[in-house]
Amino acid sequence: MKWLNEHTNIVIHREASKVINKDIGQLFFWLDKTKYEKFIHPLTVDEINKYKDNNTVEAMNIKLDSYNILKTTAPFDEPIKTISEKIDKTPNDIEDSKLLSEVIHDRVDILITEDKKIHYKARLAGISNRVYNIESFLEKTFAENPSLVDYNVLSVKQQLLGKVKLADSFFDSFREDYPGFDKWFNGKSNEISYTCYYGDEIGAFLYIKKEDETENYSNISPSFQPKKRLKIGTLKVTLNGFKVGERLLKIVYDNALKQKVDEIYVTIFDKRPEQIRLIGLLESFGFKYHGVKSSSAGEEKVYIRDFKPKFDKENPRFTYPYFSKKTNIWFVSIFPEYHTELFPDSILKTESLIDFIENEPHRNAISKVYVSHSKERNIKRGDTIVFYRTGGLYKGVVTTIGIVEGVINPVKNFSHLVELCKTKSILTEAELKKFWEQYGNYKPFVVTFLYAYSFPKRPNLAKLIELGIIAGPNQMPRGFSKITENDLIKSLKASESNESIVVD
Repeated sequence: MKWLNEHTNIVIHREASKVINKDIGQLFFWLDKTKYEKFIHPLTVDEINKYKDNNTVEAMNIKLDSYNILKTTAPFDEPIKTISEKIDKTPNDIEDSKLLSEVIHDRVDILITEDKKIHYKARLAGISNRVYNIESFLEKTFAENPSLVDYNVLSVKQQLLGKVKLADSFFDSFREDYPGFDKWFNGKSNEISYTCYYGDEIGAFLYIKKEDETENYSNISPSFQPKKRLKIGTLKVTLNGFKVGERLLKIVYDNALKQKVDEIYVTIFDKRPEQIRLIGLLESFGFKYHGVKSSSAGEEKVYIRDFKPKFDKENPRFTYPYFSKKTNIWFVSIFPEYHTELFPDSILKTESLIDFIENEPHRNAISKVYVSHSKERNIKRGDTIVFYRTGGLYKGVVTTIGIVEGVINPVKNFSHLVELCKTKSILTEAELKKFWEQYGNYKPFVVTFLYAYSFPKRPNLAKLIELGIIAGPNQMPRGFSKITENDLIKSLKASESNESIVVD
């Protein structure tokens, strides 16, 4: 397959004498391992040749010999021409649109870019499934080539900061950005952090801190009003392709619920690729730009997320993990062999943590998919799902709440099903094929949902029958089955759940 770079940025990052973005190395490793042909556009060569430093130009042109250069370029016509006329403001914007034209005309198979505007134009042109950023490309690669993935990725571990290897190169960026970082870190040695490793190297790190109404925010502008807050003090993810960022974000929300805070905030620079990517993740889950924090390190951007109980049916991510009891509520069964793979926080006491090391995107992701042949298909965005792990009268238990993000029905064809499920489902392509063909022309549909809440206690089927939620041991619903608001409240009470998570 042919791969096209995003213009000069990825090439320059890769070929620079100093490693600026370690993600680039991982990207090129997998491009080579999966036998992609690497192409660059003539516009990239032109831009490099405009550099004022002749030595740099000469060195870069020598290194460009390891790439294929497109010998001809695609026509700049519809639909990208109309999109460009409406959106593009600068010559660079127009050149980016010309890269998309190569994809539209099938001169290359995919384009990899970190540029948000290019991704926006790709969505308008209907080719977003062929335009990736580094992380989404790696997710795709890992899903399609599981036998090639040999990273020993460990699950997120709760550790005292004093047990974390501060000398790891992972923390070099913090040392560069924050004078006195090591001293600060050592001063927090008895506090809790969340760390993820692959091999012996740190790949992700999270430190959070609860703050009360007396906290001093004099260095934040506009000023904060007194509130109970959870501060994301330190957050960095370099484990691209495994959705670890979403995994850590879920930990943030779980702690915010437990601590009963009114707001979550983070201060962050936006000068490194992983910082920019993290800001994008936070914004997709409702964080909004507030202002700046000034310190000896410089000016950081401040992003806040209102955490008072509320529910946005049209954008449930913005109010995640809260859900509504006034929407449709669905009871759905899931087999034991799939349950904990999909819901790692809902693991049963009888299951081994070792069997569920979080080295696959679907385990870490907040956004997941459920494939169903249910006769009931009138599921809507914002609906609530109660997941039941099958197992009979005493081993079958309700464990998890999900919030519907969307429904894809009909699914166009088998390839479309694979594309929808690639990084968010536990089903292999062979299992999906069996599922696709199981009932002939009666094809499955796909529900995308947010993994919102794990019940502290798990009422079993016998308890559900006693509560009147299920009529009897032989009356288990198949597919999606409606239960009432009262049934949901009974389930929350029986599971000793934090009822503030349900609103309305």
